Amino acid sequence: MGRRLAAVALVLAAGCALAGFGRGLPAAAQSIPDTLDFPVQAKAAVVVEAASGRVLYAQNANARLPMASTTKMLTALLALEQPDLWEEFAVGEEVAVEGSALGLRPGDRASLWTLACGMLLASGNDAANAAAVRIGGSLEGFAQLMNQRAAELGLEDSRFVTPSGLDASGHYASAYDLALLARAALQNPLFARICGSASLQVPYGDPPEPRLLTNHNRLLREYPGTVGVKTGYTQKAGRCLVSAVEREGITLIAVTLGCPDDWNVHRALYGRYFPQLTAAPTQALLPGLLLPAAGGTGEGVPVRYEGPGEAVLLAGEAPRLEWELPPFLWAPVQEGQLLGWVTVRAGDGQPLARLAVKANEDLPARKKPSLWERLAGG
Repeated sequence: MGRRLAAVALVLAAGCALAGFGRGLPAAAQSIPDTLDFPVQAKAAVVVEAASGRVLYAQNANARLPMASTTKMLTALLALEQPDLWEEFAVGEEVAVEGSALGLRPGDRASLWTLACGMLLASGNDAANAAAVRIGGSLEGFAQLMNQRAAELGLEDSRFVTPSGLDASGHYASAYDLALLARAALQNPLFARICGSASLQVPYGDPPEPRLLTNHNRLLREYPGTVGVKTGYTQKAGRCLVSAVEREGITLIAVTLGCPDDWNVHRALYGRYFPQLTAAPTQALLPGLLLPAAGGTGEGVPVRYEGPGEAVLLAGEAPRLEWELPPFLWAPVQEGQLLGWVTVRAGDGQPLARLAVKANEDLPARKKPSLWERLAGG
């Protein structure tokens, strides 16, 4: 047992020395290298594994480009986060806008829920403007809220000027940032429900009446496993598409900007990467450990791990473990006590899962001998 503890101590010491590996700038501020062996006809493209955020494919992924109506992912997310989501209100002159629309007229009544559906399914520019004025007081005020939320989400190569995505000076995003945005938005159950629906019936008008909206995302009807997300087009931006597909417990997000054949390019990207991936139980990737402890009644503390149940790996990929643990512990230690962290990394260093390392049982402190016991032993 002594040799085992010594070996564990050496492993932990080496792991702690590596604990700072890869902790530089946030990923969005870095230049993601291109995938050279699979070029696609797009100004920019990226494929991200949704659970971990791992980049599987990149082509000009950090390029700042116009993104058309994929902008509405952020506008809809902000709308769905409001406390008065279901309250109907009268829209104003801001609904008089060009491009795709629900057909709202000043004085019509709608809720933010209806407007979010109108943005994500019918790509209504009028719905985006109405929601923006309701939430931000003006289009300019809402743009400030958009950029604040973008900063919170780590979108470092994006700037938002319009709620709809109509072309405007200084309005841009990167393919990678849009993947980050979609990843965050899909964690909102209401957003996921809307963007994953081929059609929805929602009320609006004067008075409000149920209207059937059809989703512009063809992949929902044509590609099995599609769960979202948003289409976009302007003459300046070209065809833009953010999609998400779930297969056997793995969800991938693909983004293309300026891609004339986006439907087929997304199919090709999913066809390339899904067969290469497998979801491995994180517990099977982690060793059983007995951490050294001083002053206790035993030799150490057995640990357990708490966190994501699976990590998605490429075929034949050996994960790397990055430990954040002290070299030894001091007794007493209580069962369930947080001892540190372990990060499961892909072979290229990208993080796949981070798990808490906790004590799996109590380790009482060794009782100090009394004066009489010390004298008797002396």
